[in-house]
Amino acid sequence: MNGLSLKTEVTFNATAAQVWRGLTDPAMVKDYFFGTNLKSDWRVGSPITFSGEWDGTSYEDKGIIKEIEPEKYLSYTYWSSMSGTEETPENYATISYDLDAKDGVTVLTITQDNIKDEAAKQHSEQNWQMLMDAMKKLIELPS
Repeated sequence: MNGLSLKTEVTFNATAAQVWRGLTDPAMVKDYFFGTNLKSDWRVGSPITFSGEWDGTSYEDKGIIKEIEPEKYLSYTYWSSMSGTEETPENYATISYDLDAKDGVTVLTITQDNIKDEAAKQHSEQNWQMLMDAMKKLIELPS
């Protein structure tokens, strides 16, 4: 693997359990992630897939769960069928979610590696922020 990596943080006015559910519940993911179908049994070594249709093109992004500690940490490999790359080990990234909760507030730190260039890094950072903003609207209680 080569390329760049990113780290972005999002603060939720929600418990770790609520944020975890937002990341792992297929119905919630479908709601904020453009109709994406998420499938996994959430066990180390098991597949994780994200599938759907974007701009009239079907996609199936995939990976393998590397580490999981419910409501605290999740790491998986990731390859996108829309990335324009072959599905080979060197084209997979690793994505991780680290949840740090205190007093009803959860800070989610997202990391992603193996990003091909600065433009792709900026695109990924914008996508993460957009997705997490959409997830916030689903899980945060009105203040």
